[in-house]
Amino acid sequence: YLEKFIVEPRHVEVQIVGDSTGRACHLSERDCSIQRRHQKLVEEAPSPAVDDKIREKMGKAAIKGAEAINYEGAGTVEFLLDEDKNFYFLEMNTRLQVEHPVSEEVTGLDLVREQFRIADGEAIGFDDPVIRGHSIEFRINGEDPGRSFLPAPGRITEWEIPTGPGVRVDAGFQGGDTIGGNFDSLLAKLIVTGATREQAIDRARRALSEFKVG
Repeated sequence: YLEKFIVEPRHVEVQIVGDSTGRACHLSERDCSIQRRHQKLVEEAPSPAVDDKIREKMGKAAIKGAEAINYEGAGTVEFLLDEDKNFYFLEMNTRLQVEHPVSEEVTGLDLVREQFRIADGEAIGFDDPVIRGHSIEFRINGEDPGRSFLPAPGRITEWEIPTGPGVRVDAGFQGGDTIGGNFDSLLAKLIVTGATREQAIDRARRALSEFKVG
């Protein structure tokens, strides 16, 4: 019936893990504000809009929610952040998300492995990790820019992925594969990490220019 209007919103989410003992911890946050048609395109960790004070408050809120429901496994608590640094609960995704690699890059944790460990009954075994560096993920989609970025199924005729320091590519396709029309248009994720946000952006510019898909 009534929704709060949020001026200059940012989409910020907190990666959490919880175990069978009822304990949860958070692995910092991701900024997912760059979207098209409410679909995320670029995600980064940590968020350039979040300072240490907001990070602590947002992390505690995410943990409080997870522990209240005895949450087990990896999950994401999503918030909207306004221009005055107030944040509002949006939803919780009870799974790993497409953008989880940026959290892996800045924490040094393998979140898929952590899910298996927790599912096997193991305890988390660590505290909130120290965040190191900055990581940005770009979704590489099979779409037609000339048709308002509609999905463009077909055969991949060119596939050259970038390499180099701080460059990671998680792909579901390779050259010669055929993209069907029954699923999401996501082909690959380009994850670029640097010691600083500026270095990550510089590396990303090079990596994106070298990524060739036809």
